[in-house]
Amino acid sequence: MRGMRWIGTWAAVGLWWCGGFAAGSARGDVKLPAVFGDHMVLQRELRDRVWGWASPGEAVTVAINGQTASTKAGDDGAWAVTLDPMKAGGPYEMTVSGKNTVKFKDVLVGEVWLCSGQSNMEFSVGSSNDGDLVALAAKNPRIRLITVPLVGTQEPKNDFKGHWSRCTPESVRDFSAVGYFFGLRLHQVLGVPIGLIDDSWGGSACEAWVNRDRMAKSGKFDELLKRWESIEKNYPAAKEKFAADVAAWKEAEKKAKAEGKTPPRFPNNPDGLMAGNARPGNIYNGVLKPTIGYGMRGAIWYQGESNAGRAYQYRELFPFMIQNWRDEWGIGDFSFYWVQLADFLGEKPEPGESAWAELREAQTMTRKLPKSGEAVIIDIGEGYDIHPRNKRDVGNRLARLALHRDYGVHLHDGSPTYKSMTKAGNKITLSFSDVGRGLRPFDVNEPLGFAIAGSDRKFVWAKGKVVGNDKVEVWADGVADPVAVRYAWADNPVCNMYNQEGLPMTPFRTDDWPGVTINNK
Repeated sequence: MRGMRWIGTWAAVGLWWCGGFAAGSARGDVKLPAVFGDHMVLQRELRDRVWGWASPGEAVTVAINGQTASTKAGDDGAWAVTLDPMKAGGPYEMTVSGKNTVKFKDVLVGEVWLCSGQSNMEFSVGSSNDGDLVALAAKNPRIRLITVPLVGTQEPKNDFKGHWSRCTPESVRDFSAVGYFFGLRLHQVLGVPIGLIDDSWGGSACEAWVNRDRMAKSGKFDELLKRWESIEKNYPAAKEKFAADVAAWKEAEKKAKAEGKTPPRFPNNPDGLMAGNARPGNIYNGVLKPTIGYGMRGAIWYQGESNAGRAYQYRELFPFMIQNWRDEWGIGDFSFYWVQLADFLGEKPEPGESAWAELREAQTMTRKLPKSGEAVIIDIGEGYDIHPRNKRDVGNRLARLALHRDYGVHLHDGSPTYKSMTKAGNKITLSFSDVGRGLRPFDVNEPLGFAIAGSDRKFVWAKGKVVGNDKVEVWADGVADPVAVRYAWADNPVCNMYNQEGLPMTPFRTDDWPGVTINNK
């Protein structure tokens, strides 16, 4: 599968070099980036932007579906036109004419979504539950797929090596499973063409997806950037050390083989860090930048694992990234929906602190942004595997958000979310929003996953009961004067609250006591 390819950095660098060179070389011919091509989907009901390169001053005309748009290339050879909005339909042929003519065939107009994040978005259809069966059934010619190669660089790129494909059993097998299940459900409900752009990169950190200059100007991430500036400053010395380490490794390997022993581990190459998926701006420049401006309805995002140790920082970094994308895309506040981290690692016998819980809290806080939403999946993770295989439910929960909020489908889309609390004696009553037809515990009658504490801040497991449709009453023997409640506050919590629509309750806490990641920058 395409997923988990963060090791192949230099293969990606090779693609970047080819892509970057191709985009800037033959200026005499009209050329467009790879995001435009045969089988592409253009966003319906939007003034879609089409751009490329030609000779300076060259007249360029774009024609599709009975309309034309013309312009002249600038002094740098760059040109761009904006098409009038179109209704869903096709196939059409797009013709781009200058000194030469480029024709794109089998072009559809429909709904376009960007599928981004780290390995759980990159995780392929073929590796998900029933992946072989799902792929065999994926005969959906009006769903179109394109994958952007993994390129980490500080230099902004304007193109990549890739192409649009019709959705077939062969093309979907290595495509993002979450992206495909999301797009499939939209296609089935809306009945329009769907275009999915997969630019995810396994293991990637959020800061790598952000314009580094904007991060620096904001003044919010100085410690993070200073740490990377130190790494960059020491890079020449690290390269010299690596060369010496490789020479020593070769001798040690030769000796180990002669003695029948296990050879030593190959030394770490600092090039991987510099061109990898954590350096601020790297993925923004090499993966995202070549697609910025392409017409779309919105983005779906599954990331956060790599930032869990800096969850408090993520409270600012994640919304900053979203706003950065929206500002640069130039189509307003497009919809942005993300997946909250699943349950992972071992179950703990007693309540405690958790970096993963704090990261989930940071994700939930980001819902303050307009046209944003969160798919909660605290119930479908796998404790021993950071890559849970149930991607169908993830895609479905994201699809609920989009279908209801973007397309007006009458569908409940939200997980129950903590709203307020009242205290009476030794009991606290919690109120929730987004309860749909009402709250319900799963599997057993009593709510599980709640912990309660007094002013000593020592949490113990709480007993509870559902009150009416939207409230849960909690208490614990030995806590006579409770002041705070937490729910599903653990790496891998045992919890069982849902609404009647089957969406799990959002993990939360009522307190704001300092967490374990508060000082991590």
